[in-house]
Formats: sequence, structure tokens, C-alpha cells
Amino acid sequence: MGGQYRIKGNKYPRMRRRRRRGRLAVLAVASLGALGMVGWGTLQLIDVFTGGGGEASAAGPKSGCGIRATPSPTATAALPKPAGITVNVFNATTRSGLAKKTADELKKRGFKIGDVGNATKEYDKKVKGTGLLLGPAASLNTSLPVLATQLTTAERRTEATRKGATVDLIIGDRFKELTKKPDADKALTALSNPKPTASASRKGC
Repeated sequence: MGGQYRIKGNKYPRMRRRRRRGRLAVLAVASLGALGMVGWGTLQLIDVFTGGGGEASAAGPKSGCGIRATPSPTATAALPKPAGITVNVFNATTRSGLAKKTADELKKRGFKIGDVGNATKEYDKKVKGTGLLLGPAASLNTSLPVLATQLTTAERRTEATRKGATVDLIIGDRFKELTKKPDADKALTALSNPKPTASASRKGC
């Protein structure tokens, strides 16, 4: 062979093919494009199954679609005042004088006092706790909760057949005294003006 491929001595020419760089570049661009399409399609599927919309996503915080805390309605707006509650005070213990002493203190705190004396046979020496608050069915969410602020550890009970609006405070074996007046006043204030509880709701979605 002659020319540049002429063999001289013991050295041989190295014949290499030119690398096809152009083809590799095209393949790389095509691969990136395919990956981009797959990623975009995945995002669209996620958006569909999660309930998101293009407009809501683009709007961001200004769209108004978020969690808003709204106060829940309260059922204590019609609670009676102590002056509107008549309380009978009965002593179911073996200690004398508790009914009158307790009735006098309730009167100082604004309650109307009805009958005062010993408990009936049905409850006499049978109230093991601090006390029993007893009233008609209608008093369960009205006068009984108000009276309970004065003896917070007392049991509450209603009688379906009971008539009228008067409620009873039956003093039990563990009774020592009424709830301290400052604490009772705080409980009464909290009962009359409950803090609204926040309930989560989605608005504008």
C-alpha cells in the first residue's frame, strides 16, 4: 500500500472509525424528553386522584380554599339565673344541722330556697357521695347544671314523672361544704359564657 497507509519498518497505521457524536446527542435529548413526559403524566394522575384542580393550585392562598375555624353553637344561652331556681335542701346524713346551714349559704349566693329538712326514706342514709342533685327531666340541661356549680362533686339525676321546676339538693355522707364561692362563681361564669369550640371546615373548595 502506498501513500499514508504505506507500511514502513515495523510500525502499522491505526485505523479508527469516527465517533458518531451527533447520534449520541440526539438519543440523549430524546431520552430526556421521554422522561419529562412520563413525569408530567404522573403528576396529572396524582392531581386527579387527590381531587386537586389546576385553577385551585394556581390560585394558591388567595383562592380561599383552606381550613377555617368556625364557632360551634352552644346550648347554654337559655340557662336560668340562680335567682330563678328554687332549691329544696335535704340532709341524708346522720349529722344534724347540715340542711339549714347549706340552705342559708345557697340563699346568700342568690338561689331561692324551698323546703329544708331531712331526706325522705328513699334517700335517707343512702347517698354515699357528697350529694345528689335531683330534678324533673327538663332541669337536666337548665337548672341542674347551674346548681351543680355550687357542689361540683354532686351526682345529677332526673325523674321523668316529677312535676314543676323545683330541684333538690340532697346532702350525702361525704359532704363537707359547698364549693368555695370564688370557684363556684368562676364555674357559673364559664357555664353562662362558654368558649366557642373551633370546628374545622373547608371553605371555597
